[in-house]
Order: sequence, then structure tokens, then C-alpha cells
Amino acid sequence: MSTTPTAATPDVTGPAAHRAVRYAKFTIGYNVIEGIIAISAGAVAGAVSLIGFGIDSGIEVAAAVVVLIRLLAEIKGGEPDEAKERRALKFIAITFFALAAYVTVEGVRDLFSGEKPDTSLVGIVLTGVSIVIMPWLARAKRKAGLEMNSRLVVADAAETKLCAWLSVSTFAGLLAFALFGWTWLDPVAGFVIAAFAVMEGKEAWEGELVCDDGCEDDKPVASGEASSCSDGCK
Repeated sequence: MSTTPTAATPDVTGPAAHRAVRYAKFTIGYNVIEGIIAISAGAVAGAVSLIGFGIDSGIEVAAAVVVLIRLLAEIKGGEPDEAKERRALKFIAITFFALAAYVTVEGVRDLFSGEKPDTSLVGIVLTGVSIVIMPWLARAKRKAGLEMNSRLVVADAAETKLCAWLSVSTFAGLLAFALFGWTWLDPVAGFVIAAFAVMEGKEAWEGELVCDDGCEDDKPVASGEASSCSDGCK
């Protein structure tokens, strides 16, 4: 007989857990393709924000792999190695900080040098597709995570939500340059990516594929209800 999951013991026996596994696998496959296309197109066009977006896709893959490994271990009844997972999160944090440093340095260089990127239709289409896919995927992950009471899956949904916002900022920068020739928008979009990367990197370094974004308006859980977050958010 199954018991109600607590914050320490997510329910990995129901269909939500298997949906979460499928979403993690989809995240990995989609972001591998997205990253390759974005970095290639960004290098051809000289678009720093598009290259940064592609690097972020690689970071999304790394985070999704960590989540997938833990989910599969829990579903199979094994105990995941917390020490290895924490080291993996610190590695992800370092890649976030490296991404922030790269797009910041390149953005400042482009602003002062006046170097103009080429219009990237491939980048516009790619980020436009991600604007549609990523919010849907984030909502699906969050729903599965809440159903199984898993902080990790809810946090992974927040990670995907970040990717959605990065898609919006990169798309806006690429489209505005294509339509109006505003060269300053590309590095500015890169700075937006850097800010998000620093926040996510800090959370990963602290060992939290965070719960904050997964909490609904920071409302405390009603008495008797299970919480998916250690701070009492639902």
C-alpha cells in the first residue's frame, strides 16, 4: 500500500514519476539539438546572445541529466549518491558562471567596438520555436513534480522556465536587429542571459536545484497537506 509522500520521500510509484522521466529525456534531446544549432548559427552571424543561448542549452542538458539519473535511481529503488550529485551541481554552477563571464565580456567588447552581427534567420526561427516549447515543457514538469511531491522535478521545471525567458530575450534581440538594425540589442540580450546565469549558478552552487520558482506565490501549505518544499511552500 502506498503512503502519502513527504518532502523527504517523493512518490515515485505513480504515473507522474514516469512522465517526469520522459520530460527529462525530452529536455536532453531537444536541448542537444537546440544548442548545436544555436552555437553554429551564432558563430556564423557573430551574434553573442545566440552563442550564449546555445551554451545555456548545454547547461540545461547537464542539469536534466542530473535529474534523470536521480529519478531513475529512485524509481528502481536505489539510493542516489548525494555526494556525486552535489559535485555535479557544483560543476553546473561553474558552467553557469563561465557562461555569464563569456557573454558579459563579449557584450562589452561588441558595444565599444561597434562590431555588427549578421542577421540570423536560423536563430530567429530557433528561438521562436523554443518560446512555444519551453513554457509548455516547464508547466508539464511542474505539474508532474507537484503530483509526485518532488522538489527536484519542480526545480527542474524552474530551470526550464529560465530557458523559456532566455528564448524570449534572445528572440527579441535578434528580431529587433533584423528589423531595425539596432546593434546594441544583441549584447544587451547577452547581459540578460548573464544575469539569469549568475542567479541559477548561485543556486546550483548552494546545492539547490531550487524550490523557490517552484513555489506558488510563496503561500504556506495548509495544515495537513504535504509540502514539496522544505520552506513550507506548496
